[in-house]
Amino acid sequence: MKIVEVGPRDGLQNEMAPIPTKTKAAFVDVLSETGVGEIEVSAFVSPRRVPQLGDATQVFGRISRKDGVIYSALVPNEKGLDRAIESQVDKVSVFTAVSETFNRKNINTSLKGSINRFLPVVKRAHIEGLPVRGYVSTAFWCAFEGKIQPEAVISVVVKLIDIGIDEVSISDTSGKASPEEVKRLLDLLLPKISSDRIAMHFHDTYGRGIENVLVSWSYGTTIFDSSVGALGGCPFAPGATGNVATEDVVKALEKKGEKVGVDLQKLSRARRLLDPFLTEDRRSLPKDGSPACAACQYSTREVCCQR
Repeated sequence: MKIVEVGPRDGLQNEMAPIPTKTKAAFVDVLSETGVGEIEVSAFVSPRRVPQLGDATQVFGRISRKDGVIYSALVPNEKGLDRAIESQVDKVSVFTAVSETFNRKNINTSLKGSINRFLPVVKRAHIEGLPVRGYVSTAFWCAFEGKIQPEAVISVVVKLIDIGIDEVSISDTSGKASPEEVKRLLDLLLPKISSDRIAMHFHDTYGRGIENVLVSWSYGTTIFDSSVGALGGCPFAPGATGNVATEDVVKALEKKGEKVGVDLQKLSRARRLLDPFLTEDRRSLPKDGSPACAACQYSTREVCCQR
């Protein structure tokens, strides 16, 4: 069972207020002590497109790496890969979407164009000894095109595997997927692609994120993306809210008997580092006005270190 903590990248990319580089590095350092298997530290993208992540090189230069933790980053092209290699990342991720409209708005190219763009990235990353993840966004619904058919998703995943992608993250970008839709996709996908090469990435826009995680788990998937404190959202997907909370994922899987090995108190400590830089509704405070947990002073949804 592996948790990929995407808070430092996917969680922060949608935050408007600038967060200092030293705070981001401290955030990653505390996350390194929580027991998560991988931390997506940042993205080597254009600062004009995603200003919050313009300091990716500096963040990587400040973090203290812990043995056994993978420190990954998103790269859009060969230029981004150059910066990632210079920063000594452990793993890189490329990204596309099933929706042509979303691809145009997000990365200014078509599905075919996106794959052509990162073909040389995948080839060179492997030469450098770096594993490559491929994000498949809008795998269930698209804010522009509506419902996405699972056959279209499978076609994209197979293309990525064929060009050498090591791991594919199936992303519910809008957070609209239902458990039945997750089942239908996995019924068709897993006979073609081994579950150990599939990660599931859910947003919690409609409150179904954890239910979708557990459905995926029941199918044998063991890699889940999540963001501490449910931070996140996509600046190019109208209406999409935060990622499914790491705390919620850990508790849900532990209730099913899994030994996840992630420390909830340390997660809460990491999340609170960001509070001075977030708007009040995004801080780690109870949503209903009730007192925070006495042990960790943290509350997100119904989960804290004592539950």
